[in-house]
Amino acid sequence: MRKMRAMVLESPNKMVLSEVPVPTINADEVLIKVKYCGICGSDWGAYTGKYADEVALLPLVIGHEFFGVITEKGDDVPGDIAIGDRVSADICLPCNTCFYCRRGQKLLCSNFQQIGIHTAETSGGYSEYIKVPWQNIYKVPDAVTDYQASFIEPITACLGASNKMNIKIATSVAIIGAGLGIIHGCLAKIRGAAPIIIIDNNPDRLAIAKKMCADHVIDINKTPDAVAEVMRLTNGIGADYVLEAVGCGATYEQAFKMARRGGVVESFGICSDDDLVSLPPVAFVIQEKSIQGSCAGIGHNWQEAITLLEYGRIDPTPLISMVVPLEETEKALKELQENRKLVKVLVSPEITERIIF
Repeated sequence: MRKMRAMVLESPNKMVLSEVPVPTINADEVLIKVKYCGICGSDWGAYTGKYADEVALLPLVIGHEFFGVITEKGDDVPGDIAIGDRVSADICLPCNTCFYCRRGQKLLCSNFQQIGIHTAETSGGYSEYIKVPWQNIYKVPDAVTDYQASFIEPITACLGASNKMNIKIATSVAIIGAGLGIIHGCLAKIRGAAPIIIIDNNPDRLAIAKKMCADHVIDINKTPDAVAEVMRLTNGIGADYVLEAVGCGATYEQAFKMARRGGVVESFGICSDDDLVSLPPVAFVIQEKSIQGSCAGIGHNWQEAITLLEYGRIDPTPLISMVVPLEETEKALKELQENRKLVKVLVSPEITERIIF
């Protein structure tokens, strides 16, 4: 049996470099050699045991922002998918038979799984190899660099929210959180939003946001009342759209206050199960505010992300802080919590020393 290196999450707060079997592909699957896997904010939640459904699956190899090269293909994989192809993969595995799937709402699937989050048998991106159904594969064109390709999955998640919001030209957008919030800001800019306001407590991230997409940034260390500042920047009206990309009850409450009458709050940040918010129901009625959620990208969002990268509509590489070897994954997860200057960290099984940007 062939073996590979993988970072196995054995229990909350314990990730171990291990030798595990290389996934055995079925006739309709491909094996991908991982080049890069980005560390997602939700990976910290998985690592610390924040999400009960993932804790129940331990031990597990996580990591879902992966990009790589096909090294094996099953007998039923079409001929236009070849060994050596650079690929990304839709990580969503809906059942296709439940009530929601049959209504076209596959992200709400009753038996929903995602590769690198819920799937022990496929491995996850924090490993040397991962297997994927060929139907989930999207080829990456030469115009897209390997570093850019490592952002395809997070861009798809942002596209899911962007498509749902359907931002109109010259409408205002406030975004709480300058992690993936910066990608959200870039998509809002592509749609013609103005002004775009990004709020965070990290001046380094806000500086990147200002260069990439934001018309205004709000550093809550200097301007604690972010709601009042958003109101000032929108001439006392409030933002047409507010997107929460932190995952905290307090910031969700702020988001609701920032939205104008008739405005939309897009829920994107994932809170813990016991994190609750207090919202005035009268605002839903009298002010006609609305809240909607978006949890991920799926299917066609992968091609949308690749197209935006291919034609230079978005370039996420300024967000990369460093690339670390596979064995430093756990250390990097902790560093992202401790070092405020870090934005995006990639993991690569192919390197032995860190690459600092």
